[in-house]
Amino acid sequence: MRDQPSVLIRRAEARDFPALGHLGAALMRAHYAFDRHRFLAPGPHPEESYGRFLASQRGDDVAVFVAERDGRIVGYVYAGIEPQSWKELRDVAGFIHDIVVDEDARHAGVGARLVEVASEWLVGRGAPRVMLWTAQQNTPAQRLFERLGFRRTMIEMTREAKPE
Repeated sequence: MRDQPSVLIRRAEARDFPALGHLGAALMRAHYAFDRHRFLAPGPHPEESYGRFLASQRGDDVAVFVAERDGRIVGYVYAGIEPQSWKELRDVAGFIHDIVVDEDARHAGVGARLVEVASEWLVGRGAPRVMLWTAQQNTPAQRLFERLGFRRTMIEMTREAKPE
């Protein structure tokens, strides 16, 4: 781990959403680069769109936590309680939808802290388990999640209607 100044993990506030939009847009771009057919194209202004989306994700069953270092947002996690799903053959679960850490704050435990804070929040609201998805190509994230006790349970497979 690189020597990093201390990082504060806290609930996101309205003032954070422009910075979260930039991180969310980076997440979109990374996934789109992984697979242009599977993931949503970022479009012309993903920072504004993703920032608005995250700002709309408030309530008793959803939370966005930020990692703040020296007054700057360097990461976030977006999580929520998902109801029972017959479609997915699973009971109620806590779900980590997004986790993003800025390049210059990686390898300092920020991602692990965000996952743990979100997991504690979800379990505190009655979630019997915490789930997440990760892109097939995102092996660094998969290693982190496995170190934190997550196990593989499903594999998504995609086939395009019109193969190239």
